[in-house]
Amino acid sequence: MDKITDSPRREAGGAESPAPTTPDGTNRRAALIATLVALPVTVLVAGLAFVQLAPDEPAPSPSPSATTARAQSTAPVEMAAPALAERPATVCRALLSQLPPSVRDLQQRPVTAGPEQNAAYGDPALTVACGGAEPAVGATDDVWLVNKVCWHATEQTDATVLTTLDRETAVTVRVPRAYEQPLQWIAPIADTVVAAVPSGGEAPTGCQG
Repeated sequence: MDKITDSPRREAGGAESPAPTTPDGTNRRAALIATLVALPVTVLVAGLAFVQLAPDEPAPSPSPSATTARAQSTAPVEMAAPALAERPATVCRALLSQLPPSVRDLQQRPVTAGPEQNAAYGDPALTVACGGAEPAVGATDDVWLVNKVCWHATEQTDATVLTTLDRETAVTVRVPRAYEQPLQWIAPIADTVVAAVPSGGEAPTGCQG
Protein backbone atom coordinates (compact mmCIF):
# COMPACT_ATOMS: atom_id res chain seq x y z
CA MET A 1 0.00 0.00 0.00
CA ASP A 2 1.28 3.38 -0.91
CA LYS A 3 2.03 5.79 1.99
CA ILE A 4 -0.14 8.85 2.09
CA THR A 5 1.85 12.11 2.78
CA ASP A 6 0.86 15.71 3.44
CA SER A 7 3.51 17.24 1.14
CA PRO A 8 2.32 19.96 -1.22
CA ARG A 9 1.06 18.88 -4.58
CA ARG A 10 3.31 19.77 -7.49
CA GLU A 11 1.94 21.13 -10.70
CA ALA A 12 3.16 20.06 -14.05
CA GLY A 13 6.71 21.17 -14.56
CA GLY A 14 7.66 20.44 -10.94
CA ALA A 15 6.51 23.74 -9.36
CA GLU A 16 4.75 23.63 -6.08
CA SER A 17 1.25 25.00 -5.94
CA PRO A 18 0.75 27.82 -3.38
CA ALA A 19 -0.53 26.85 0.00
CA PRO A 20 -4.21 27.58 0.38
CA THR A 21 -5.07 30.72 2.27
CA THR A 22 -6.76 29.99 5.53
CA PRO A 23 -9.55 32.17 6.96
CA ASP A 24 -7.33 32.90 9.94
CA GLY A 25 -4.56 34.35 7.75
CA THR A 26 -7.01 36.48 5.81
CA ASN A 27 -8.39 38.00 9.00
CA ARG A 28 -4.92 38.89 10.26
CA ARG A 29 -4.04 40.60 6.95
CA ALA A 30 -7.27 42.58 6.97
CA ALA A 31 -6.70 43.65 10.57
CA LEU A 32 -3.17 44.81 9.72
CA ILE A 33 -4.42 46.89 6.78
CA ALA A 34 -7.18 48.43 8.92
CA THR A 35 -4.62 49.34 11.60
CA LEU A 36 -2.31 50.98 9.06
CA VAL A 37 -5.20 53.04 7.67
CA ALA A 38 -6.62 53.98 11.06
CA LEU A 39 -3.29 55.14 12.54
CA PRO A 40 -2.79 58.31 10.41
CA VAL A 41 -6.49 59.16 10.77
CA THR A 42 -6.17 58.93 14.56
CA VAL A 43 -3.07 61.13 14.51
CA LEU A 44 -4.86 63.71 12.32
CA VAL A 45 -7.92 63.82 14.59
CA ALA A 46 -5.72 64.18 17.68
CA GLY A 47 -3.79 67.02 16.05
CA LEU A 48 -6.98 68.90 15.17
CA ALA A 49 -8.31 68.43 18.69
CA PHE A 50 -5.07 69.87 20.13
CA VAL A 51 -5.27 72.93 17.88
CA GLN A 52 -8.88 73.57 18.90
CA LEU A 53 -8.19 73.12 22.62
CA ALA A 54 -4.95 75.13 22.67
CA PRO A 55 -5.42 78.69 24.00
CA ASP A 56 -5.34 81.44 21.42
CA GLU A 57 -2.27 83.65 21.40
CA PRO A 58 -3.06 87.17 22.64
CA ALA A 59 -3.49 89.69 19.84
CA PRO A 60 -0.61 92.18 19.64
CA SER A 61 -1.34 95.63 21.01
CA PRO A 62 -1.78 98.26 18.30
CA SER A 63 1.19 100.52 17.91
CA PRO A 64 0.62 104.25 18.17
CA SER A 65 0.00 105.94 14.89
CA ALA A 66 -1.27 109.14 13.45
CA THR A 67 -4.78 107.81 13.50
CA THR A 68 -4.65 106.65 17.06
CA ALA A 69 -6.82 108.84 19.31
CA ARG A 70 -4.89 110.77 21.97
CA ALA A 71 -5.81 110.30 25.60
CA GLN A 72 -7.01 113.76 26.64
CA SER A 73 -8.01 115.28 29.95
CA THR A 74 -11.29 117.15 30.19
CA ALA A 75 -10.34 119.09 33.32
CA PRO A 76 -10.35 122.91 33.09
CA VAL A 77 -7.08 124.48 32.01
CA GLU A 78 -5.73 127.19 34.29
CA MET A 79 -5.48 130.52 32.43
CA ALA A 80 -5.31 134.16 33.47
CA ALA A 81 -8.03 136.58 32.39
CA PRO A 82 -6.84 140.19 32.61
CA ALA A 83 -9.48 142.92 32.31
CA LEU A 84 -9.94 144.16 28.74
CA ALA A 85 -11.14 147.50 27.41
CA GLU A 86 -14.53 147.52 25.73
CA ARG A 87 -13.32 147.25 22.12
CA PRO A 88 -10.79 144.41 22.66
CA ALA A 89 -13.36 142.58 24.79
CA THR A 90 -15.89 142.78 21.94
CA VAL A 91 -13.35 141.53 19.40
CA CYS A 92 -12.27 138.68 21.66
CA ARG A 93 -15.84 137.54 22.24
CA ALA A 94 -16.32 137.40 18.48
CA LEU A 95 -13.12 135.37 18.08
CA LEU A 96 -13.93 132.90 20.86
CA SER A 97 -17.44 132.33 19.54
CA GLN A 98 -16.02 131.27 16.17
CA LEU A 99 -13.10 129.08 17.24
CA PRO A 100 -13.40 125.46 16.06
CA PRO A 101 -14.41 122.73 18.55
CA SER A 102 -11.10 120.98 17.85
CA VAL A 103 -7.66 121.80 16.51
CA ARG A 104 -6.59 118.82 14.44
CA ASP A 105 -7.14 115.92 16.89
CA LEU A 106 -7.17 118.09 20.03
CA GLN A 107 -10.61 118.58 21.55
CA GLN A 108 -11.53 121.89 23.17
CA ARG A 109 -11.39 121.97 26.99
CA PRO A 110 -12.88 124.37 29.54
CA VAL A 111 -10.70 127.09 31.11
CA THR A 112 -10.59 128.29 34.70
CA ALA A 113 -11.09 131.99 33.83
CA GLY A 114 -12.17 134.22 30.98
CA PRO A 115 -13.95 131.83 28.57
CA GLU A 116 -14.88 134.93 26.56
CA GLN A 117 -11.18 135.57 25.85
CA ASN A 118 -9.42 132.23 26.47
CA ALA A 119 -9.60 128.75 24.95
CA ALA A 120 -7.68 125.50 25.38
CA TYR A 121 -7.31 122.30 23.39
CA GLY A 122 -5.94 118.85 24.19
CA ASP A 123 -3.59 117.50 26.83
CA PRO A 124 -1.04 119.00 27.26
CA ALA A 125 -3.11 122.07 26.56
CA LEU A 126 -2.63 124.20 23.49
CA THR A 127 -4.01 127.58 24.61
CA VAL A 128 -5.44 130.63 22.86
CA ALA A 129 -5.46 133.99 24.68
CA CYS A 130 -7.06 137.06 23.14
CA GLY A 131 -6.48 140.68 24.12
CA GLY A 132 -2.87 140.82 25.22
CA ALA A 133 -0.19 143.22 24.03
CA GLU A 134 1.79 142.68 20.87
CA PRO A 135 5.44 141.76 21.48
CA ALA A 136 8.30 144.04 20.50
CA VAL A 137 9.89 142.56 17.40
CA GLY A 138 13.68 142.44 17.22
CA ALA A 139 15.65 142.65 14.01
CA THR A 140 16.51 138.93 14.13
CA ASP A 141 13.22 137.64 15.55
CA ASP A 142 11.31 135.01 13.68
CA VAL A 143 8.03 136.09 12.09
CA TRP A 144 5.79 133.81 10.06
CA LEU A 145 2.88 134.36 7.71
CA VAL A 146 0.34 131.57 8.28
CA ASN A 147 -3.01 131.68 6.50
CA LYS A 148 -2.77 135.47 5.96
CA VAL A 149 -1.91 136.20 9.62
CA CYS A 150 1.53 137.41 10.72
CA TRP A 151 2.86 135.62 13.82
CA HIS A 152 5.83 136.34 16.04
CA ALA A 153 7.46 133.22 17.51
CA THR A 154 9.11 132.98 20.91
CA GLU A 155 10.71 129.71 22.03
CA GLN A 156 10.23 128.65 25.64
CA THR A 157 11.50 125.58 27.46
CA ASP A 158 8.26 123.63 27.07
CA ALA A 159 6.40 125.46 24.31
CA THR A 160 6.47 127.74 21.28
CA VAL A 161 4.49 130.95 21.85
CA LEU A 162 3.07 132.63 18.73
CA THR A 163 1.45 136.09 18.83
CA THR A 164 -0.23 138.03 16.03
CA LEU A 165 1.46 141.20 14.80
CA ASP A 166 -1.00 142.56 12.25
CA ARG A 167 -4.35 142.48 14.09
CA GLU A 168 -6.36 145.16 15.89
CA THR A 169 -6.29 142.99 19.01
CA ALA A 170 -3.40 140.61 19.64
CA VAL A 171 -4.01 136.87 19.85
CA THR A 172 -1.47 134.55 21.48
CA VAL A 173 -1.29 130.79 20.92
CA ARG A 174 0.91 128.61 23.09
CA VAL A 175 1.85 125.28 21.45
CA PRO A 176 3.47 122.71 23.80
CA ARG A 177 6.65 120.92 22.69
CA ALA A 178 4.67 117.67 22.58
CA TYR A 179 3.16 118.91 19.31
CA GLU A 180 5.74 119.07 16.55
CA GLN A 181 5.73 121.73 13.84
CA PRO A 182 3.81 124.42 15.77
CA LEU A 183 2.93 126.45 12.69
CA GLN A 184 0.71 123.60 11.47
CA TRP A 185 -1.25 123.68 14.74
CA ILE A 186 -2.10 127.37 14.44
CA ALA A 187 -3.42 127.15 10.86
CA PRO A 188 -7.10 126.55 11.80
CA ILE A 189 -6.87 129.25 14.48
CA ALA A 190 -5.42 131.70 11.94
CA ASP A 191 -8.47 131.15 9.72
CA THR A 192 -10.72 132.22 12.60
CA VAL A 193 -8.50 135.21 13.38
CA VAL A 194 -8.89 136.46 9.80
CA ALA A 195 -12.68 136.12 10.05
CA ALA A 196 -13.13 137.66 13.51
CA VAL A 197 -10.26 140.06 14.27
CA PRO A 198 -9.83 143.10 12.01
CA SER A 199 -6.45 143.92 10.53
CA GLY A 200 -4.40 146.32 12.60
CA GLY A 201 -2.27 147.87 9.91
CA GLU A 202 0.82 147.00 7.93
CA ALA A 203 2.55 143.73 8.77
CA PRO A 204 6.30 143.57 9.52
CA THR A 205 8.63 143.13 6.56
CA GLY A 206 9.13 139.40 7.21
CA CYS A 207 5.40 138.78 6.77
CA GLN A 208 4.96 140.74 3.59
CA GLY A 209 4.61 138.42 0.62
